[in-house]
Amino acid sequence: MDTGIKVGDLMTRSFVHVSPDTDLKTCAKTMVKKRVGSLLITEDDKLKGILTEKDIIWAVVKKSYDDLENIRASNLMKRKVTTIKPGADITDAMKKFKKKKIRRLPVVEKKKLIGLITANDILRIDPGLFQAIAETIKIKEEKSKFKRHGIEAKRKSGICEECGIFELLYKDEAQWLCEECYTKR
Repeated sequence: MDTGIKVGDLMTRSFVHVSPDTDLKTCAKTMVKKRVGSLLITEDDKLKGILTEKDIIWAVVKKSYDDLENIRASNLMKRKVTTIKPGADITDAMKKFKKKKIRRLPVVEKKKLIGLITANDILRIDPGLFQAIAETIKIKEEKSKFKRHGIEAKRKSGICEECGIFELLYKDEAQWLCEECYTKR
């Protein structure tokens, strides 16, 4: 289900970034001052990595507070960063959030970092959109699961004839059942 809303329409263009040689203490202070949960590590407008609050907490627990000035962002940053293009639909962004278990995606075009999109950016436009996208992803996952197992099931959204909840339904002989009731049989 494409929404027609592009990542470039929702992304934050004023993302917070630092250079790879920035010390960890400065990174932490920047994150607190700007009220962000991550810093993009850039060099010449190119994405080099990402540093999250979890990375900093790990360093604080493992090292002494004084050592934080000696640790550079490049020492802790994640170098393999999942990115997205500005022309991608926000459904694609939500799929990446779910698949990679992340909350932020740097937006890159022609190897140049141009923005950042987060799950919150998408929820701000319409909280119900998240649920619609999640349902679409769930339906696609279920469809592929059935294909892998060689099951051709008829599906539709509606009210389960056994428990009465509104959900994705599966045809079981003569009844339309939700996933839970369908798997119990």
